[in-house]
Amino acid sequence: MSMTLQAFAAQMDGFFNLFNRYLADKAKAERLVWDKVKSPAKDQIVSYESLPETTDASILDKVAVLKLNGGLGTTMGMGGAPKSAIEVREGMTFLDLSVRQIEHLNEKHKVNLTFILMNSFNTDDETQRIIQKYANHNIQMLTFNQSRYPRVGKDSQLPIPRSAKSDKNQWYPPSHGDLFDAMKNSGLLDTPLQAGKEYIFVSNVDNLGADVDLKILQHLKDSQAEFLMELTDKTKADVKGGTLIDYDGQVRLLEIAQVPSEHVEDFKSIRKRLLDEGALELEIIVNPKVADDGTPVIQLETAVGAAIKHFKNAHGINVPRSRFLPVKSCSDLLLITSDLYSLEHGKLVMSPARMFAQQTPVVKLGDHFKKLSNFQKRFRTVPHMLELDHLTVSGDVWFGRNITLRGTVIVVANEGSRIDLPTELVSGNVSIIDH
Repeated sequence: MSMTLQAFAAQMDGFFNLFNRYLADKAKAERLVWDKVKSPAKDQIVSYESLPETTDASILDKVAVLKLNGGLGTTMGMGGAPKSAIEVREGMTFLDLSVRQIEHLNEKHKVNLTFILMNSFNTDDETQRIIQKYANHNIQMLTFNQSRYPRVGKDSQLPIPRSAKSDKNQWYPPSHGDLFDAMKNSGLLDTPLQAGKEYIFVSNVDNLGADVDLKILQHLKDSQAEFLMELTDKTKADVKGGTLIDYDGQVRLLEIAQVPSEHVEDFKSIRKRLLDEGALELEIIVNPKVADDGTPVIQLETAVGAAIKHFKNAHGINVPRSRFLPVKSCSDLLLITSDLYSLEHGKLVMSPARMFAQQTPVVKLGDHFKKLSNFQKRFRTVPHMLELDHLTVSGDVWFGRNITLRGTVIVVANEGSRIDLPTELVSGNVSIIDH
């Protein structure tokens, strides 16, 4: 990986600042004081429904859209390809659809939103190759790389790489809280600023529900908030997601990794100036991993939402579930590729034919479906799921064409057995168990 000495030094400064804070916190053994954790005050979370409608789209010219594109599809068995290259619908990938969202806004409102990708050292080469196809599109694209930090030995508590050229797997991209440092260190920040951009909208590249919303933008401007965080009501599928809290009168993001073990169940039931000052200290998340050679390591990470406490008038907006469609597994992918959703200018929209529009079915596919290649082979076509409430599939199961799933469907193939579902309806509270 080519990197200037200056850029490497800046990244190492960032890492050692994080590392020293981690060691200091460890030594002091300071923990979250659970009694200080309160539900957010009324003015700390605004309801999306309460925001006034707006038709003035001129604000869009001041917006840059940043997609977090540092992740590989490793959990879905994709090897070294960026997750954004997964085909979602009609032969189009997450990246294609993100570009389409921006192009649509540019054409519809005669504006020029800037589109920025934050890549990692894992995804940059392949992404640069992919985005050449957008050269003639109506979109200004910028890319930069997030930092590359050294993994730390769990036992030794020391950084593992011995030099800047150490093997790639001894390093990691330190999650999305690195966004602030990485933008500043890369020099990319100047480009949108010089183009008159004042606002930056950040979301994961795999979330096709998160589009640029005029109501939210107008509220950001009117409330003079320096930072807004979108929140959506938790479901059983995402009890581990971060939660906005009031901590000593200050709005903060609480991640499950920061919660004392005895309070984890409580947690599950709860609903530029700063860059220059170097004051942006975000809570450290310690992410345990196992290196390729079996060595237990830790990755020190931060979450972009944790920056909320540093900004003036910062608050949350409780948005509809439709804006939160992350794809972390093949179970998620099945949902967004099905007839539950349709495409509108690159955005996924729940079908009006679904009776309970806000409720997404719960889908749990077993290990046989974990890898993308197996998932694609085992579904001849994606089932019709408009009336599905719950799907659990376990074992060696194969789906035929044009299957319709309704109600609660549980399909379990015992060890050594195979179930082939023919081309027909699977309906009602059906459990198919092979004996």
